[in-house]
Amino acid sequence: MNTAGHTDAAGLDLIPFRGVRYVPEQVGSLAAVTSPPYDVVVRPDGLLHLESADPHNIVRLILPQATTPAARNQQAADTLHAWLREGILAPDAEPSLYVYEQRDNEILQRGIIGALRLSEAEEGVVLPHEDVMPHVVEDRAALMRATSANLEPLLLTYRSDGDSGSTSGGGASGAMAVIERTAERAPLLSTTTEDGFQHRLWSVTDPAEIAEIQSDLAAHQALIADGHHRWATNLRLRAEHPSPSAWDYGLVLLVDTARYPLRVRAIHRYLHRLPVSEALTALGDSFRLRTVEGSLGDALDALAEAAAKSNAFVLAGDGAFHLVDRPSPDLLARTIPGDYPEAWRTLDATVLHATLLDHVWRIPDAPEHIAYIHDTAATVEKAERDGGTAILMHPVREEVVRALARQGVTMPRKSTSFGPKPATGLVLRALAF
Repeated sequence: MNTAGHTDAAGLDLIPFRGVRYVPEQVGSLAAVTSPPYDVVVRPDGLLHLESADPHNIVRLILPQATTPAARNQQAADTLHAWLREGILAPDAEPSLYVYEQRDNEILQRGIIGALRLSEAEEGVVLPHEDVMPHVVEDRAALMRATSANLEPLLLTYRSDGDSGSTSGGGASGAMAVIERTAERAPLLSTTTEDGFQHRLWSVTDPAEIAEIQSDLAAHQALIADGHHRWATNLRLRAEHPSPSAWDYGLVLLVDTARYPLRVRAIHRYLHRLPVSEALTALGDSFRLRTVEGSLGDALDALAEAAAKSNAFVLAGDGAFHLVDRPSPDLLARTIPGDYPEAWRTLDATVLHATLLDHVWRIPDAPEHIAYIHDTAATVEKAERDGGTAILMHPVREEVVRALARQGVTMPRKSTSFGPKPATGLVLRALAF
């Protein structure tokens, strides 16, 4: 593994790598072979849609389909090796850091993709903010062991001190200056995915520019915005391999949110075995309950207004939208652990899990009972189709997430959805290169 420009700084240690990318002439289109991150794909409809988009869609690697877990992982490894052998995928000629841009009509985001030295939370370099589910970590670890590859980058954020936020790069220093200079050059690739986002990727191979990026990042810590399970997976696999090795690093996209603020959305819940009528009845007098007339958009507007004043949720699945807010203070006092900061105890996700799921509905946080779905409409549609309950959440502000992470406090799992998320399939990291 290349370790050019490696530093021993206590901050972020990002190194170049030989990115593995699709050969454009060998696929229908770059857009057709990309995918959202594995946990955003709404299965089975989303999986089938991606598989049919192109026979080489990256979903065949990140969500392989076979009868057993072992067979799935072996299939992913065999597919990856075949695509490399056939020239569908190919490693870049030299190690690079990659500037990555996502743009639509409303947002522009730029960051740097590289191999980041792994660290435990207590080291204070990379801060997690959510708990993880052990079965998901084991699933991802088995896939990564089989493929010996980082198939999709995590999304991490950091905040500059404000002196490198120039949009031109002239006179600025550090990572942001390199990003903005690089974005003025011709990209390695440019494609627009069906969600309307344009994606552009550039390589940074100049040693001076790499050093400029690394020197800047070495003074910063990062927050995991998306990819807690993959980060935990990386740590587990690092522990399985003697150091130093390629397993000491993981593939990440780093975004300076002082310059490019992320969009923060909620991740919704779907309760497989709880009909809406039973969910509402169990609430009793412990919450205020109102029916919101109109569309899903109207329900989300009502949720945003209510969430500004108290904990609030929208329950759906029976053809109506039920706004649930103003929980009983006595109920909260009995169900919310008191040995956490106020900001954690008042999170909607905390109230949902500690009060509603654990106490009122008595539903275990297990896959057979709860699904986590990013798409709002898809959550409602699933509930109406399958007879369960959709719980629509209001997003948490990034500053709240970062403040809790700096205190070493993790939020309930799947509390936030930062974005835009990097498209999977634009650049991979095979540990053999």
